[in-house]
Amino acid sequence: MALLEMTKHGLYCPAGGFYIDPWGPVDVAVITHAHSDHARGGSRHYLTAQPGHRLLAARLPSGVSIESIGYGERVTRDGVTISLHPAGHILGSAQVRVEHRGEVWVAAGDYKVAADPTCAPFEPVRCDTFITESTFGLPIYRWPGPGEIFDRINAWWRANQAAERVSVLFAYSLGKSQRVLAGVDASIGPIFVHGSVEKFLPLYAAEGVKLPDARRVDEGTQPSAKGRALVIAPASTMGSPWLAKFGGASHASASGWMQLRGARRRQALDRGFVLSDHADWDGLISSIRATGAGRVHVTHGYTTQLARWLNENGIEAHTWETPALAENRQAEEE
Repeated sequence: MALLEMTKHGLYCPAGGFYIDPWGPVDVAVITHAHSDHARGGSRHYLTAQPGHRLLAARLPSGVSIESIGYGERVTRDGVTISLHPAGHILGSAQVRVEHRGEVWVAAGDYKVAADPTCAPFEPVRCDTFITESTFGLPIYRWPGPGEIFDRINAWWRANQAAERVSVLFAYSLGKSQRVLAGVDASIGPIFVHGSVEKFLPLYAAEGVKLPDARRVDEGTQPSAKGRALVIAPASTMGSPWLAKFGGASHASASGWMQLRGARRRQALDRGFVLSDHADWDGLISSIRATGAGRVHVTHGYTTQLARWLNENGIEAHTWETPALAENRQAEEE
């Protein structure tokens, strides 16, 4: 019997009786991070990493049983040892290390290796079997350095100011928006955010993450301030009455999908900035190798292509399809 197996309810540990990021209500759910496609309501008890406790609590109904542990701290269920280790994806994101009778598996969840001041950096964990995502598991996906991307975002913002246009940057409300806030040059002008972004800012502050001042867009927002501003909002606001209040704004997106020009054209964007909270091709390969795993299960994305490359390069790899999550993947990155 495998230490972890894919079931109709998600990734399951038979020996320990718990699921990792289950797709529906279960008795015990170990949660890698608070994005909605990984943290679903209805389970009886949740376990997550301490830095992500507040975010998970905000995602779930009040009164839910949530236990949090520090990175590297160990807990045991029915002889199975569980520990959580930084994944570098968003605040509180974790890889799940599972050990039983000397065998070690690691379920990485979503992860990235690029520098990000809003969360703990990815930490390779040695294991026998590694479960990796492959959202951007093709060689065409290779990210520029974050510093280079933020220089481009700042230059775009300044150019729009000179043209008296608002700069609207689309970014996922949890994780990406906070990373953008931490990376832009706040001295350029005022920063406004959509309400779905604003609600998470106090939770980041409570974990000691320093972000520049950002105001929620409301009816009292002055047009003069809007004209110089950077506005951060989720992609779901595209074409909405909320977005229309900014008139002839310049629209851009911060996403790994912006690596492909067609993605920017389809969304009628002025600019696309390649900023992802997932590992690129090189990050995936280096992370997998750093685990020393003799077996890899590939899920969430370009599974066949990444597994084929690993097998051709001496690492046993298998695909694990998870259709319940596929519909949410691109929406998260946008």
